[in-house]
Formats: sequence, structure tokens, C-alpha cells
Amino acid sequence: MPQGHDMALEGRVVAVAAGRGHHFSKPIRDRIALVEGHGVEGDAHAGAFVRHRYLVRRQPHLPNLRQVHLIQSELFAILSEAGFSVAAGELGENITTAGLDLERMPLGTLIELGPAAIVELTGLRTPCVLIDRFRAGLKRQVLSSAERGPPFKSGVLGVVRTGATVVAGDAARVRLPLSSFRALPAL
Repeated sequence: MPQGHDMALEGRVVAVAAGRGHHFSKPIRDRIALVEGHGVEGDAHAGAFVRHRYLVRRQPHLPNLRQVHLIQSELFAILSEAGFSVAAGELGENITTAGLDLERMPLGTLIELGPAAIVELTGLRTPCVLIDRFRAGLKRQVLSSAERGPPFKSGVLGVVRTGATVVAGDAARVRLPLSSFRALPAL
């Protein structure tokens, strides 16, 4: 981390979601099962190789760096102030957290979820045209106008390093990489 950067390293899981189909929003679940090297059991984006509809048509044998999508719930309050009502799961995330500044975490950060699950962060979720189809004008709200910091505020993506069940209320703990800070790339 850059010198002097204060970052919360503990938070909690607010909600979990998964959907079998390639829909923009995902239904909230009581629990989700993270499967090592695969993603969220029963989710359309799970698999060892890329599952994103755009990418799978062009490069189907790329490793899947988008197995799990996480968003911080604090984003919903920011969007509400701008006139957009958005709830957990509606932006397609699998895990909604509170208390973690996910987009500012470095590449390779490990997020420990509950007693056993671990997700390694691989990149920033790039907002696409579908976000405006969900709510007209929303894409502009998740693009950052700040000179420093992440270019997007639409969550982060990761891969499952240790599988386990995750439920709302679980702890979410950050383990920063030991190597030098590298910002999350856009995926």
C-alpha cells in the first residue's frame, strides 16, 4: 500500500447472490458455496475458463479471472444520493460487503470470507452498456471523476483460492499482498 494510505482491513458480508442464467441482476440467496478454482456453485460465471458472454465468443480458453464479483454496500448509498435505488444483487454481484474499500485494494489481495473461504482479487469490474439498460444514466455514476483512485466504482472481481460456504453476516477480512502495491486492472 502507498505510504499513509489508511484502509479498513475488516468488514462483513451483507448479502450473497447467485444466478444460473446470464442476467444482469442476481437473486439473493441464504448462502452460496464457493468452489476452489471454479467460482460460485450454480452461478453463470463459474468455471475455470472465461464465462463472460463477450469474452467467451472471442477467447474461450482464457482463464476465468471473473469467478466472483464483489461490491461494497456503501456504493448503494452514493447511488441513492444521485437518485438511483439499487439493492444487493442488482448490479450482478455475488457478494456484497460493508466496511471494505474494495476498489482500492491492490492486485492479489486475499479476502477471507467467513471461517474458511478465500477469494483473490484479480481486477476491477468494468461497467458496460448493460448497466444503463438496468437504470438509465447509472453508468455515468459508477465512472470515477477523481484524478487518483480507481476509474470505476462497480466492484471487483476475483478467483476462489479456498472454497467454503458464505452467508450474510460472515466476517470479511483483508490480507494484503506482501509484494509491492499494484492497482487492480480493469477486467
